[in-house]
Amino acid sequence: MAVSIKSAREIELMRESCRILSEVHERLGEFIKPGISTWEIDELGEKLIRSYDCIPNFLHYNGYPASVCVSVNDEVVHGIPSKKRILREGDIVSLDAGLIYKGYHSDAARTYPVGTISKEAAKLIEVTRQSFFEGIKFAKAGNHLYDISNAIDAYVTGFGYGIVRDLVGHGIGTSLHEEPQIPNFKQWRRGIKLQPGMTLAIEPMINMGDYDVAWLDDDWTVVTTDGSLSAHYENTVLITEGEPEILTLPKA
Repeated sequence: MAVSIKSAREIELMRESCRILSEVHERLGEFIKPGISTWEIDELGEKLIRSYDCIPNFLHYNGYPASVCVSVNDEVVHGIPSKKRILREGDIVSLDAGLIYKGYHSDAARTYPVGTISKEAAKLIEVTRQSFFEGIKFAKAGNHLYDISNAIDAYVTGFGYGIVRDLVGHGIGTSLHEEPQIPNFKQWRRGIKLQPGMTLAIEPMINMGDYDVAWLDDDWTVVTTDGSLSAHYENTVLITEGEPEILTLPKA
């Protein structure tokens, strides 16, 4: 398994790609409210990405028809935006988006509340977000890849949630999906040793109920089989000589 190690110049390009994406996500998050369509979210996302002279990397990727994956409630990932799908008070919506800047990809996802949501839904969103941060405590040179997976699993399992197994994180760089694959659930092997210069898209997908998922007839939208809510949180991360750098989070 060949995992690309980015040069100093490539890391700078990745940083800029990810910085722009973080700004796009921030704007999209501010846009979320009851009454808007998922199509409007995608329209704004593409407009924002192109305003930075970047290319939406999801658009037409393996035939996907939009720039932002918009997944509502029991939809885990890859929801196709539609003018007919209107967000309602109490929904939760996951936005997964990425872009290409000077040949380098970025990828990030967030789950947002639509208006006022239930305490249970809010807890799911927070646990999913925090599971990412529990995982990247181990995203350090010299550790092993599956240390990240096991940390995510150990944190989430305590809440009784299901961790999606059919979809995983991935390496990223000049391609949207590179090696290695990064599971969010417990692994019995150690995986590759992490090295400075690796860039990884780490993305827990957590269901309130069981971990089983299914694909709808559109061949894209992934849903929970038991109809439970699902949340998604993803950042592009750089492995360094010290602490990991979260490239798609704005600097404080």
